[in-house]
Amino acid sequence: MFKKALTAAVCFAAVSVGACSGPHKPMAANSKICADFKAPRNTAATTTIADAAAPLDECLRRWAYSLAPSKDEADYVSDAAVAACSGALARWNQESLTDSGGEEAMSITTGQPTNPLAEHNAFAHNRALFYVVQARAGRCSPPGVKDGVPVGVSG
Repeated sequence: MFKKALTAAVCFAAVSVGACSGPHKPMAANSKICADFKAPRNTAATTTIADAAAPLDECLRRWAYSLAPSKDEADYVSDAAVAACSGALARWNQESLTDSGGEEAMSITTGQPTNPLAEHNAFAHNRALFYVVQARAGRCSPPGVKDGVPVGVSG
């Protein structure tokens, strides 16, 4: 009886290990989702983004694509892209403070009290994360680099 149970356990373990260590096909890249940094940005795609946010969005896109090949988790990479674009985020925040006075309101997406600065920060983090995942999923090429900064990113 013991011999049969031991044989069954060994067989089960072998099948389990074989199933886990078998050849896995990597998921195919979808390069059709990649941004084209050589072509002018499609303005129709940015109609949902306020004009004041466009420089930040472009900065995030370029930095996220540039940093996406990193082996770090996507959250960390997107945080780095936001940090690289902190100047563009600060300019957008400054513009909104003069326009709206930084008033609190209810978030349209969460229903929680918020203000323009918090929404801008959330926008930046969400867009950066999206661009990192997009670049990785499509195995996309990053933009060119000049003096350590992605081409097209303004100071």
